[in-house]
Amino acid sequence: MAQRLVHIGFGNMVVADRVISIIHPSSAPMKRLKEEAKETGRLIDATQGRKTRAILVTDSNHVILSAIQPETIVHRFDEDECDG
Repeated sequence: MAQRLVHIGFGNMVVADRVISIIHPSSAPMKRLKEEAKETGRLIDATQGRKTRAILVTDSNHVILSAIQPETIVHRFDEDECDG
């Protein structure tokens, strides 16, 4: 079975089934999560130098930063679900 990929901006994709949450990055706990992931080598920055607008957390405890709004990413997950 092929893995479903979802576009998270700038040509970057994630495996849909591995993402467990999509979070807005503005709260203090999310800033701590981002910093802890960076310190432990679990941070993946897919923003291409732009402002972080969404944080994706995977089942492997990796933290992925995206410059796309969380609502847009969720919509892409939903679109992909309908197409498959």
